[in-house]
Formats: sequence, C-alpha cells, structure tokens
Amino acid sequence: MDLGTNTFHLLIAEAGINDPKELLHLYEPVKLGQGGINKGIIQPDAFERGIKTMEMFHQNMQRFDVGRVKAIATSALRSTSNGKDFIEQVKQKTGIEIETINGNREAAYIYNGVKTSGCLSSDNSLIIDIGGGSVEFIICNHENIGWKQSFEIGAARLMDKFHNSDPIAAGSITRLQEYLDDVLAPLFEAARDTSISKLIGSSGAFETFAEVMELEKGNTFDLKSIKYMEFDLHNFNLLTARLISSTHHERAATKGIIPLRVDMIVVASLITRYVMSKLQIDNIAMSMYSLKEGVLAELLQNKVHGS
Repeated sequence: MDLGTNTFHLLIAEAGINDPKELLHLYEPVKLGQGGINKGIIQPDAFERGIKTMEMFHQNMQRFDVGRVKAIATSALRSTSNGKDFIEQVKQKTGIEIETINGNREAAYIYNGVKTSGCLSSDNSLIIDIGGGSVEFIICNHENIGWKQSFEIGAARLMDKFHNSDPIAAGSITRLQEYLDDVLAPLFEAARDTSISKLIGSSGAFETFAEVMELEKGNTFDLKSIKYMEFDLHNFNLLTARLISSTHHERAATKGIIPLRVDMIVVASLITRYVMSKLQIDNIAMSMYSLKEGVLAELLQNKVHGS
C-alpha cells in the first residue's frame, strides 16, 4: 500500500521477481491533505475518508488471502500533527501496521520502482515524482543513484499557496517560480556539473499528460498495457501551456483528466516546465512504475532470499 497525500493505492500481486502478476490494483482519491496540508493537520472529513479506504483495502486483502503486507505512508502522515492518530486507528480497526518513511527512503523506493519499468539507461536521467505533499527528485542511471532529495512542495501544498484564481494568475506563476528558485537550490547545485539527458516523470500527473496527449491524437489508451512512454516535447509543451492558461471548467471537460487532477495538473505542469527549463532538459518520458512497484520489488527480493 502506498498511502499518499492525494491517493491511496493497494497493489496485490503474486510472486515472480522479474514479472510479478498483478491481481488487484485499487486507486482511491482520498485527498488526505485537503484543507489542512499547509496547516499541519488532517481535516476530520479527510481523516474519515482515509479510515474507510483502509477498511476497504483490508477487506480486499482478506478476499485475496494476502500473506505479506507492507503499508507505506509518505508526506501527509509524516508531517501532520494527527498523522500518528490516523496510523493508530488503522491498526485498531484493521490490524494493518503503517510504516511512515522519510523523504530519502521514499525517493529510494521510487528509483527502484522506475528502474523496474526498464526505462533507465547508462545516461543520467532526472526522475521527478510529484505527489500531493512532497516532490522527489532523483539523478540516476540504470546502475545507481547519483543524488536524491525529497522536498515538501507537493501539488496540494503549491495549489493552496499559489493557485488562488481561475485560471492561475501570471503574478502567482511568477511567485511560484521565485519560490522554487529558493527551495530547489540543492537540486540545481547537484545538477550543476552533471549532464542529464532526460526527465522521467513517475506516474501521477504524468499518467494524465500521457493519456490526454494520446486521446487527442485519436489513439486508444490503456495505462495497464504500458510501463514506460516517451513524450513528444512539442506536444507536451503545447498541452502544458494550454492547461496552465485554462479554467477549471475547461480542464474538467478534457478527456483523460481524472477529477482528482483537474486542478493539481496546473502546478504539476508548472513544476515540470520550470525544472526542464532550469536544467535545459529537452527529452521527457513517463514511467508507470513508482513507489508501490519499488516496495513490491523489495518484498519479492526478500522472499527470494528467505527474509
């Protein structure tokens, strides 16, 4: 289980270290950070949505007679004052023990998940995972991680700070970019003497970018049938420019944008374009694999080695 600020994922799979068989993947837009992520609290309605989702996950785990369980919590549960209360209630009601991980461990899981998709090469890539509470950046290749860091600048946080009009105002975009100039200084320092050939977006908003671009080409699109997709940079730039200047109504009417991402896709577009411009990266791709696949890979590896 990947228990994020926006969504909770349940992935149930059958062993097979190189090609595990997915039995069930549930994706619930819990919005745990809604209304409280920048105040350091999970609001009561979000708290209740989270508990009900974990009870539903537990029922499905019983249905599939799950043996090994790992539940990973990230930004919202590690940074809120009542995150521990949530974890305790889940344990009482379901028996599921949630492990809260720090941003460094989160980035390592994301790397392992993306690596499993087979999209890394000997050239350096920059993996970016835009969550609701945090964003992870990983400079890496197929052999190792050169640098990684998690920043508490997720889409829910940035939307709350900067996206206060519809469409987002030019002044707000300027303030957001100035904010990122300051917060992301460690990334720019780490990348200063490193050649980065590609930005790889890890699931989330990048799934939405991929789906919208494919549907607008008239192609059918099934996320489950792909692990990795290269984007055409020109089409990506056209799409993100359109999303940034659009209204909520226009985005909601766009095929391929799920309700959860109708507003958050704006700041996700801005972060991605900003980083690519700063680091002069002109190749972009999407990996369907992320944290949950990294956790699964570790579980299966441990099973093979008997731990």
